[in-house]
Amino acid sequence: MPAAPPFPVADPLGEALHVLRMDGVFYCRSELTEPWGMTLPATPGCLWFHVVTSGGCRLTADGADHVLRPGELVLVPHGAGHVLRSAPGVLAPDIRSIPHPVLGGRFALLRHGGDGPATRMVCGAVRFGHPAARDLVDRLPGLVRVESSPRGDRVQDTLRLIAAEVEDGGPGSDAVITRLADVLVIQAVRGRLEADDGARTGWLGALADERIGHALAAVHRAPERDWTVATLAATAAMSRSAFAARFTELVGEPAMTYVTRWRMNTAVDVLSGGDATVAEVARRFGYRSEAAFARAFARVVGEPAGRVRRRAAARGPAGLEVFAEPV
Repeated sequence: MPAAPPFPVADPLGEALHVLRMDGVFYCRSELTEPWGMTLPATPGCLWFHVVTSGGCRLTADGADHVLRPGELVLVPHGAGHVLRSAPGVLAPDIRSIPHPVLGGRFALLRHGGDGPATRMVCGAVRFGHPAARDLVDRLPGLVRVESSPRGDRVQDTLRLIAAEVEDGGPGSDAVITRLADVLVIQAVRGRLEADDGARTGWLGALADERIGHALAAVHRAPERDWTVATLAATAAMSRSAFAARFTELVGEPAMTYVTRWRMNTAVDVLSGGDATVAEVARRFGYRSEAAFARAFARVVGEPAGRVRRRAAARGPAGLEVFAEPV
């Protein structure tokens, strides 16, 4: 039976963000009175966001100072340490030393500072669960400020909703804020990547190709399938040779190299959950023996599959433990 004709991936970035799965790790609603300051330590693998809902502050990141006003959103994508304070020179202790009751494991309430004018903020840290997310997040600069644009208007709508919940929220407002914050981060990342010509390269850019994008989406949705160049070419409704050449041109590596790498990145994601054994993951991804899977995993990932699983089991449920409530 001939393969179904390909269709363009309607929302390439949406497809990527869905596959890479964003997980909220820590959220904080802050009421800060001048003078105040706090240092957020480096948190590798996390993307930080900061929203001022009233008042204002200064953010120092990567050696530069930025003034934040109400209705502004800033991302610190690479988990770098940074400082928030009411004015230059104000002491900024480590946030871990400032009491902040944690509700439900990942939402904190922070009240800090002197007896001066107040600033209200919503801050948080998120992770993209899939290891391939590094490719996406690495495309972002060290600090992202949302600029005015048609997409920015949607961001402003979300910011207004967050501000309303902070100022007037009733029961359940913390849950509403966390969900709005997740939407806000996705909107900001999407807007930044769409505005950056450099983002339309590699697998992320290739998703927009009418034929190669269809094959990539199929691999992302079912990495466990027994893919070959022939079956991928059929999925894209191309000849085997034309598909192989076009895939390498757009993605930057041969199709089967990409399939193996994506499959192993997905295996890292599964093993990092701590529930599945290496043997179970090997079977899930179609390997006839655990040894064959282990060899492929170590070659692509650079460390043994068993070590990844043991590290996940030792760590326990995902979370940003460094921000647990001080004792």
